[in-house]
Parts: sequence; structure tokens; C-alpha cells
Amino acid sequence: MITLRGVCKHFPDGTRALDDVSLDVPRGAIFGVIGRSGAGKSTLLRLLNGLEQPSAGTVQVDGVDLGALDRPGLRALRRRTGMIFQSFGLLANRSVAANVALPLELAGVARGERDARVSALLDRVGLADKAASYPAQLSGGQRQRVGIARALATRPDVLLCDEPTSALDPETTRSVLTLLGELNRELGLTIVLITHEMSVVRAVCSHVAVLDRGRVIDSGPLDVVLDGDHAATRALLGEAA
Repeated sequence: MITLRGVCKHFPDGTRALDDVSLDVPRGAIFGVIGRSGAGKSTLLRLLNGLEQPSAGTVQVDGVDLGALDRPGLRALRRRTGMIFQSFGLLANRSVAANVALPLELAGVARGERDARVSALLDRVGLADKAASYPAQLSGGQRQRVGIARALATRPDVLLCDEPTSALDPETTRSVLTLLGELNRELGLTIVLITHEMSVVRAVCSHVAVLDRGRVIDSGPLDVVLDGDHAATRALLGEAA
């Protein structure tokens, strides 16, 4: 579903955020990208939704080269690519239902269809009774569920998750990861999940890539990587023990 070949990202200040990254994310996988702070995880995610362009190499999503897209093409790509944020990213002055409806409003979906889709999504994430509430009235886990519902509003093929559980307590983390696993199975979503927590990878991912200072130093099916002997991977496993 997603292919990166020889991807580099260098910034004007000399920072080399990514260096010769090549990855294959299988269709329908929950693909974890793990590494310490500064490893290049967030930069990688921004390349996948076209917010950044690589300095070298190619990024393809479902066979489409993102570097060849014009602005309308990028907008169409982003409608097929949902995004979940660490800080939830909800608008405080909009109700839960209005937050979920926002991508549909921007896409020009008619009011009746929009309302029906929002209602179905809130029911799916267990928040049907919170439609009229505002983000400040919700717990962290509930806010993240609103974020997930909003990310699914345009019926994407790919869901990008940027540290989606790092602000949540362990019990809420488990419930959010369970929900992501269910959505992956039910909708056939390809999910890319950025995290610095090996416990999150173990809980929900089918595949994983380990980033270290901008380079992929280990990648593949989860069980293969966990059974490997790369020092950086072993160090992350030790920290999670």
C-alpha cells in the first residue's frame, strides 16, 4: 500500500531527519514505526500525507507517486488518508459532532449524508451520547475517539497515527488500541502508527520498522523483528520490559 525508496529529508539548518529510508507497508497491515525522540518518526509521517516533500527518493501510496501530485492531487490523497494526532487536534469551539463533520464540510458533502455519517461514526467509536458535548467536557480517551471518528469521516484507505496513545493512561491506551485493531479488521484499513513505546507495537502491530537517527535499522513482520538481534531493537525491547 505504501512504498518508500531511498527517501532522504534534509532541512536548511543541516538537519538530516531521514537518510536513505526504504520501506514497504503491506495493504491492510498495522505498521508500527518506533524509535526514540529525534529518530525521524514524525518527519516520516509528514512525508506520507504530503505535508513534506523528500529531498531525495520516492514515496508512493497505492501506486501513486506523491512527488508527482499537484495541489488538487494532494487534496484528493489527503481525503484517502486519515490522520490521528497525539494532542487530539480537536476544535474547542465545535461540538463533538461538528468536529467529526468538519472534513465532510470541507469536502462538500451534503448535510443529510454528512449527519448520517457522523452519527454512524460516533456510534462506532462508542460516543453516540456525546454528539452535543464539547472537547473540554470529555476525557482524554473520549477525545481521542472523536479524533478517530473524524479521521474516518472521508472513508480513507490509510490511517496515519502520530503517537496516538502517549497522552493516555494504560487502561485508556488499551481501549484505543483495541478500537484501532477492530477498525483495521472491519474496514481493511492500512494503519501506520508512530510510537516510542514497544508495548504499543506489541499490542496491535503486525509489522514494525525501527528508526535510529533517521535510518531504518530493522523492519519486517513483528515476530521476525522481535526475535532479531539488532542492538537498537534489543535496547528498545529492554526499555519496554
